[in-house]
Amino acid sequence: MDAASPLARHPAQDPVARGEKAFRAARRTRRRATLFWGAILLACLVLAGWMSEVRPATLADGIPRIGEYFRRTMPDLRWATLFADWETDGSLASWFYRADKWAWLIFETSQMAVLATLFGGIVGFALCFLAARNLSPSPWAYQLSRRTLEFCRTVPDIVFALIFVWAFGVGALAGILAISLHTAGALGKLFAEVAENAETAASEAVRAAGGNWAQRMRYGVLPQVVPNFLSYLLLRFEINIRGASVIGFVGAGGIGEEVYHVISFNYYEEISAIVLMIIVTVALIDMLSERARRALMSAG
Repeated sequence: MDAASPLARHPAQDPVARGEKAFRAARRTRRRATLFWGAILLACLVLAGWMSEVRPATLADGIPRIGEYFRRTMPDLRWATLFADWETDGSLASWFYRADKWAWLIFETSQMAVLATLFGGIVGFALCFLAARNLSPSPWAYQLSRRTLEFCRTVPDIVFALIFVWAFGVGALAGILAISLHTAGALGKLFAEVAENAETAASEAVRAAGGNWAQRMRYGVLPQVVPNFLSYLLLRFEINIRGASVIGFVGAGGIGEEVYHVISFNYYEEISAIVLMIIVTVALIDMLSERARRALMSAG
């Protein structure tokens, strides 16, 4: 480029130079914004730690005690007596000497999860179309159903369990009702979001044929969303298995009551035996449920 060129006389007018300058300015702006919001996030984390009384010294003191507790729960198994009867120390039979009772309580826990998932799924399904913004027949029905689902999933299931234990007494019924309510709120929201994203062409065709709102949902929307509904139902069942294992801590039935008992009395080896049985059961259920969900999604 010769000296007489306008770009040579005015470098600022060079498009490449202007682009490079704009890029550098944008990069500086982004860096400042990143530093600013990073500082805000760090301040929030420090404030949260201070408010929650999270202290590095406390963590340093407590972590070794966690390891000590787990060490105490490990059984003193010996190879020479590993397969001896339950009266022999160091045998598997002595470690799982109450396995029959624990297995029955785990089975009870799984049945609690099944019933809670079923009842909660029915309630969530009944409200999901009303809670879908583009499908609800009226604004008040939409708002009422949405607020109901929010209430059900906002209140922790263990709080519901405490209320139902007071009302119905200690036992599995309180746990089933508590998990059912929380499940209804969670599944209702998920179902409503799936229904909102369904194609409306079939629903409008049913309307054009003279169908009412219920018929539009039944024949225009439901066939599209059933696979996703069933997939979410199975996923929630997996979650409820874990929830039912814990909710017994407040007397709401299942294996949780036994876990609370052995922890309270420091029966260390029994703790590890029960936890191992729960882990194996939940893992098997998760694998079966995952296969079922994949099959449903493939079919859908």
